[in-house]
Amino acid sequence: MRLILLWLLNALALLAVAYLLPSIQVASFGSAMVAALVLGLVNAVLRPLLLLLTLPVTLLTLGLFLFVLNGLMFWLAGSLLEGFVVGGFWPGVFGAILYSIFSSLLSSLLPTGKRTP
Repeated sequence: MRLILLWLLNALALLAVAYLLPSIQVASFGSAMVAALVLGLVNAVLRPLLLLLTLPVTLLTLGLFLFVLNGLMFWLAGSLLEGFVVGGFWPGVFGAILYSIFSSLLSSLLPTGKRTP
């Protein structure tokens, strides 16, 4: 149940990013749901491999290259889907930053399921 709620909240975060950045467009809530799913899959499958391959560059830039990777993955998801459009590399980077902020804030509202004694 928590996974479905996180998916819905990530779709809402994506709609908020599209509302704030004119170069990112989401056609509908259904498109936002599919885009949130694709972003989750790209982050789960492709991100660890890219982090490993770009580790030297990431260390040289003191971690700032991670913004580039996140922006590229956001842009990749936008190029794979019909109803989700990312206008370029820099909108992808700024969109990925905003998406992670909104997603973190919204997911922090969910209860963790752990009870304190």
